[in-house]
Amino acid sequence: MSRDRYVDFLRAWAIVLVVLGHWLITGLVREPDGRIIAPELLATVDWTQWLTLGFQIMPLFFLAGGHAAGGSWARARAAGGTPAGWLGRRALRLLLPVAVYSGAVLLAVGVCTAAGVDPDTLALVGWAMGMQFWFLPVYLLLSALTPVLYAAHLRWGPWVPPVLGTVALVADVLVVAAHTPGVGLLNYVLVWGVAYQLGFCWRDGLLTGRRTVPLAMAAGGALAFAALVALGPFPLSLILVTGQNPSNTNPPSAAMLAWVVAQVGVSLLAAAPLRRLLARERVWRAVRPVGAASMTLYLWHMLPVLIVAAAFYLTGLAPEPALGSAAWWALRVPWLLVLGAVLAGVVAALRPLERGLGVLYGRTVPDSGLRGAWPLWAGLAMAVAALARFAVRGFAPDGRFPLLPAVGLALGTVLVMLPRWTAAERLGQPGATRAPDRV
Repeated sequence: MSRDRYVDFLRAWAIVLVVLGHWLITGLVREPDGRIIAPELLATVDWTQWLTLGFQIMPLFFLAGGHAAGGSWARARAAGGTPAGWLGRRALRLLLPVAVYSGAVLLAVGVCTAAGVDPDTLALVGWAMGMQFWFLPVYLLLSALTPVLYAAHLRWGPWVPPVLGTVALVADVLVVAAHTPGVGLLNYVLVWGVAYQLGFCWRDGLLTGRRTVPLAMAAGGALAFAALVALGPFPLSLILVTGQNPSNTNPPSAAMLAWVVAQVGVSLLAAAPLRRLLARERVWRAVRPVGAASMTLYLWHMLPVLIVAAAFYLTGLAPEPALGSAAWWALRVPWLLVLGAVLAGVVAALRPLERGLGVLYGRTVPDSGLRGAWPLWAGLAMAVAALARFAVRGFAPDGRFPLLPAVGLALGTVLVMLPRWTAAERLGQPGATRAPDRV
């Protein structure tokens, strides 16, 4: 089955907006004592919260992920694959680049800690380098649940997303009205799981048979979002803003759920014309490299901010107009251009490493028919816990080295690879016996 170019485009488009969004709202200020701080634009300049309606694009990640995962699991199951084997292959493809990135950041944190770098500065940098990590544990959990979610999809079809959404609404009421502790964590899986499950429905044609379905989703989701913001307790911003309670993202709220439905509806309405555009090879050649480098861009896109901060802000070379002023916005253009050029250099420099990770993946990826895989499940649990910790506290909480989550991620990644190594030892083989299936 040929790849759906539109699904790959959604991934690429989402990556571009995530990168641009993070860069756009990042403002740096050099204090008189030489320290660099990052004032929160969304909290300081209220109107910028409207921008989050365009830059909160994570529903497309989960929609495209569900579309791809549904097809991948269906093919693996038809070929006799097991849930453990399928999950191990997908998890390792994500964990290897994440582990390398985390290892590099943690090494830098360790060196800076030993060198006596200011703890507040180190904590800020560690947070900036881990701010995008919230996506990873959620996606790994949804991947682990895919066999169950897909079985529900095969039995109940388009009824599953509304059921997940209803449970998410109940959980949100308990969070907002009853302040029930811990319940909100469910909505990370439930709300984003709605977009993921809609990806199954989209792949099987359950959402596109009649144009009225995506129209109703787009209009209904947008109206529900507007009502929840205007009449309910939810803020406008679809990105976390310090001091806002409740938040639309921490945990995902009813308003975020409405936005998920609206954004999925709009993306389905745009599918036909964009597929015609993507059929042109010149357009596709421009889109394909972004999709191919999506994980690299997602992980490393804040490194250019640190490089530019060191080159222009620590040295006092960067002009510093008032945050949110006309001059500040005018300087966003060269700011974005410089960051883009630096990121292009980072991506080019990482290409040999990416090739090496591809070789390592081929040698360690679990067999698709894996059974009795307790190391895989234990490793996945450890990795999810460590990634969640990095997402919440950053790589240098309170300016200290995060030993426990660092060990957890390293050990978890090794355990995910362990079933392949032990299988190779039992067979007396030094490594993989065949090329891995594409997942």
